[in-house]
Amino acid sequence: MKDFEREDQLFSLCGLNCGLCTMHLGGYCPGCGGGTGNQSCAVARCSLEHGGVAYCYLCAEYPCARYEGIDEYDSFITHRNRRADMEKARRIGPEAYRAEQVKKCEILQTLLETCNDGRRKPLFAAAVNLLELEELNAVLAQLSRGPADLPVKEKAVQVAELLQMAASRRGIDLKLRKKPAK
Repeated sequence: MKDFEREDQLFSLCGLNCGLCTMHLGGYCPGCGGGTGNQSCAVARCSLEHGGVAYCYLCAEYPCARYEGIDEYDSFITHRNRRADMEKARRIGPEAYRAEQVKKCEILQTLLETCNDGRRKPLFAAAVNLLELEELNAVLAQLSRGPADLPVKEKAVQVAELLQMAASRRGIDLKLRKKPAK
């Protein structure tokens, strides 16, 4: 969107974790307020109309009607925790939230570089988005205790199972929830 740029390309204005998005990672999206290639966005337009707030939670009208049902469906990135992530960022502060996101981005990059058999990118992105940092670190620790020379396909299956088990303990489904066709 023209004239809409932001410093933080990892955490969007509306609460998406852009740094953990497969479209962003693939270079197909510059992230929220990333300049050239950034798509028109009603939330960005709203931000500009409200003094250019960096995150919706900083707006006096947050949470507004835009947040009704915001976590209900996913796109190519999970939308499930948008409100919870906005509240977490508000509670711990944007700098601490960004530091956590940087660590999560590093974990996702590690998974993609060492365990991706070509079919796991969406699962890895959803897991890193939805699980807590401690849970992700525990999965990586378990993985590191296994054989170092494990073929990528076997490693992918193993890490997918570990992520699914961690998610299952918290009642989280790692599949993206698509909006039903009309």
